[in-house]
Amino acid sequence: MNDLITTVTDGFTSRFDAAPAGLWSAPGRVNLIGEHTDYNDGFVFPFAINRRTVVALSLRDDRLLRVASSFAAETVELPLDDLTPENLAGWSAYPLGVAWALSQFGADLTAVPGFDVFIDSDVPIGAGLSSSAAIESAVAVALNDLWQLGLDRRVLARVGQLAENRAVGAPTGIMDQSASLLGEADAAVFLDCRSLEAEVIPLGFDAAGLELLIIDTRVSHAHSTGGYASRRASCELGARMLGVTSLRDLTVDDLARAADVLDDETFRRVRHVVTENQRVLDTVRTLRAQGPTAIGDLLDASHLSMRDDFEISVPELDLAVETARGAGAIGARMTGGGFGGAAIALTPSALIPQVTAAVIAAFAAQGFGVPDLFVVRAADGAGRQE
Repeated sequence: MNDLITTVTDGFTSRFDAAPAGLWSAPGRVNLIGEHTDYNDGFVFPFAINRRTVVALSLRDDRLLRVASSFAAETVELPLDDLTPENLAGWSAYPLGVAWALSQFGADLTAVPGFDVFIDSDVPIGAGLSSSAAIESAVAVALNDLWQLGLDRRVLARVGQLAENRAVGAPTGIMDQSASLLGEADAAVFLDCRSLEAEVIPLGFDAAGLELLIIDTRVSHAHSTGGYASRRASCELGARMLGVTSLRDLTVDDLARAADVLDDETFRRVRHVVTENQRVLDTVRTLRAQGPTAIGDLLDASHLSMRDDFEISVPELDLAVETARGAGAIGARMTGGGFGGAAIALTPSALIPQVTAAVIAAFAAQGFGVPDLFVVRAADGAGRQE
């Protein structure tokens, strides 16, 4: 964090020739279990991680918006009066989309000043750790403070989701922003995506001697293109054909009827969501009753469901999961939207070097690119840096 804070502060001063009014940060997230359930009104169980996006921001005395970052040479400028989703493109759509989305939750854009913002992050991009939600959440808490909007964290999560849906064009649910805004150390956020009720559940990884190993395959993915939108469309089709508002309304007991009503592909998409919802509930219950060493089988089953029923895995992810399990992880699964990105392996601390070495060797043997492996811890959510 110290390096990020220095980079952001210096970057802001260099681009805008002034010191920022303040710094805000928000974490990426890893989803322990509950994949593609969020936009089906289901259950998810993510936690905020100790990789963060930091923004330096100051209000202006005019109505110009200026956005810069460490990962782009250009500074994007846009008059506040022209702030609409249609006028946004590229990486700046994430922070500027948040400014627009705030107007849909009570902010009067005719009465607020413009701003300068500089962004830096150590959340890996394209790894399924929600670098996008980290940007959105950091900007949301910063503008909520400086524009004096008084919105609570759950509303800010909806702001970030709207920005991603409308400004960026990615049809994602609310899980990522909720984890980034509501997270706490050594705990995960059990989120009901229908009611938006959230409960912070202790993980107990430290006491159990466990760590969560991220295996970033470096296979890039993009939510706004490719298979993500088609999977969402399949879920909506399945719900319509089964006469329910969303797949949340179904339980495992309904799958026999679904098999009779749906074509094979749509049925498998539905089966993943229904069984994944149950796995989230089972994981929370198991954590409470038996602790984290008992959830490995649920993580493994989640991966098989995403591989076979939802068909969003890739060979690199499958190899990462299989190798990690064989080398001593108690459970492993791909995480994130799929089609690349990262896998997670819940691993005894003493076996992290062994699992890491095994995965790197397996990737080399298959001729895959070198993966990036690192441990993450459950961390606090977004806020102002003191």
